[in-house]
Amino acid sequence: MQNNVLILDFGSQYTQLIARRVRELNIFCEIKPYNRLPEDLTQYKAVILSGSPYSVRADDAPHPDLSGIRGKKPLLAICYGAQYLAHFGGGNVTPSKTREYGRAKLAHVAPDPFFKDIHEGSQVWMSHSDTIQALPEGAALLASTHDVANAAYKLPGENTYAIQFHPEVYHTTAGSTLLKNFLVDIAGLEQTWTPAAFVETTVAELKKKIGNDKVILGLSGGVDSTVAAVLLHKAIGKHLHCIFVNNGLLRKNEYEEVLDQYEHMGLNVKGVDASARFLDALAGEEDPEKKRKIIGRVFIEVFDDEAHQVEDARWLGQGTIYPDVIESVSATGGPSATIKSHHNVGGLPDYMKLKVVEPLKMLFKDEVRRVGASLGIHEERLGRHPFPGPGLAIRILGDITREKVAILQEVDHVFISGLRQWGLYDQIWQAGAILLPVHSVGVMGDERTYEKCVALRAVESTDGMTADWVNLPYEFLQKTSNDIINKVPGVNRVVYDISSKPPATIEWE
Repeated sequence: MQNNVLILDFGSQYTQLIARRVRELNIFCEIKPYNRLPEDLTQYKAVILSGSPYSVRADDAPHPDLSGIRGKKPLLAICYGAQYLAHFGGGNVTPSKTREYGRAKLAHVAPDPFFKDIHEGSQVWMSHSDTIQALPEGAALLASTHDVANAAYKLPGENTYAIQFHPEVYHTTAGSTLLKNFLVDIAGLEQTWTPAAFVETTVAELKKKIGNDKVILGLSGGVDSTVAAVLLHKAIGKHLHCIFVNNGLLRKNEYEEVLDQYEHMGLNVKGVDASARFLDALAGEEDPEKKRKIIGRVFIEVFDDEAHQVEDARWLGQGTIYPDVIESVSATGGPSATIKSHHNVGGLPDYMKLKVVEPLKMLFKDEVRRVGASLGIHEERLGRHPFPGPGLAIRILGDITREKVAILQEVDHVFISGLRQWGLYDQIWQAGAILLPVHSVGVMGDERTYEKCVALRAVESTDGMTADWVNLPYEFLQKTSNDIINKVPGVNRVVYDISSKPPATIEWE
């Protein structure tokens, strides 16, 4: 792919944001760790260096070999990248007297194609503890702020630009303009990477790779597995065999409703109701991690049983998306990719000997939704809130019983249905109810009750890494609480969780 951007990751918390901003310009890009530079650079038309938590003055600072890039490809160095080029190019980088973090205004902008349509006073976002005191010899200063003299510069004789601020974050108001100036006007990339183009290219690649082989895919009802299934179906049709397992921990009526939706989409889907098998295996277990492992183990057993009924299957389809792939090759030794059990089938037995096909592995979540829309998948399915792989098991604190599952399904149904009826559902990233391991005193019909308490949770987020609680209308909460207590036997108290992530997590277990 010639119309491609390489982003070298030095461990910045913003690296994925760089990729998202580039792709919003309809330009394809890939993230690679700084210490795993691709041997073949011919497929990349431009390169971006990310920020980093490291200091360029530290002995263990990231120090890649850029000889195959410098002067040969347009290069944009952000924050640490800018300091790296200065420090190892004859300039001078020193510790800042104060940490330069937050909003700043461009106080000087030199005329250059890089800053086309960006003017003095434009807001940028700083996040660094070192500062560039002196530029490399011959470098041209392009921009300053009140506190940062060398906020942007260009190296002589090459299309190498360096900036001390972060164009990828929302607070840099002209960030997208700057990236477009660099990638389109300077590097000459075409803005042709669209959902429709992705579908066309991916379907052709899948046809070539799979041929007439059979593919097995575990569906969850979620966005990723659904879009992966439709893409594969478009490529290989009847050779795709989908399996949708009911673990007994889904939302009320979800098993039947999702199966019906999939069948109307023309997919070859087999539903497997293994709820009794899962609930029996979970009986008496209270530890959250052990509950997850039990569910994962039983899922693999059920999936394995069903997969063996598909003769001559050669491939396992998975809804792995790009953040999973990025984590697995983190430049900072971060967490390896643990395949989410509600999207993918991780840890399958070796004897299954299936090759893996992951048609979405280069897409972010929002891109998956856009591709799904271009495939004609119904908006309601694409807008579905994320739902944990272990399902309601991690929303029932303590041991799992059929009675508790039934109660929580009813509570959750009242809550989610209410969000839809009030037009609130699409404003929320994720919502659900939690059954607490406590009883509380109540009064109903002049009689004393001692029944269960449930917590409602609704958060807003872009990627689930951080989240804030949603300020739902008091009138909605009042009606929802009243409906739950009146309609769900066994519950006499409702509370609303107003914790953000961090320090809390979205789920309670």
